[in-house]
Amino acid sequence: VQLQASGGGLVQAGGSLRLSCAASGRTGSRYMAWFRQTPGKERDFVAAINWASGNTNYGDSVKGRFTISRDKVKNTMYLQMISLKPEDTAVYYCAADPRIISSSIYRHEHYAYWGQGTQVTVSS
Repeated sequence: VQLQASGGGLVQAGGSLRLSCAASGRTGSRYMAWFRQTPGKERDFVAAINWASGNTNYGDSVKGRFTISRDKVKNTMYLQMISLKPEDTAVYYCAADPRIISSSIYRHEHYAYWGQGTQVTVSS
């Protein structure tokens, strides 16, 4: 599975961005997810979506502001981000795994496939 993330950029606080993650190759992931990372810190869970059912999960810091979705036809996952804050600044990575179980979706080490990351910078 190859994942291609895009859509990052520079935005002012309160603004919005939409990230995309296109999957190709041997797709068929059970879950896809977004993580984010700042220098010197661990990769943090942002949101995940069950590919078949569309059920979603969010990290506490983004609930109510970020929305994860997927387009099965395009094999693409999205992250709509609104009301962005400076603390949302990070490199955002998309991830996928065909066998991950629901209790493991919050930890980056359980995902087999990763995109290259896209930088999101929120200025104050």
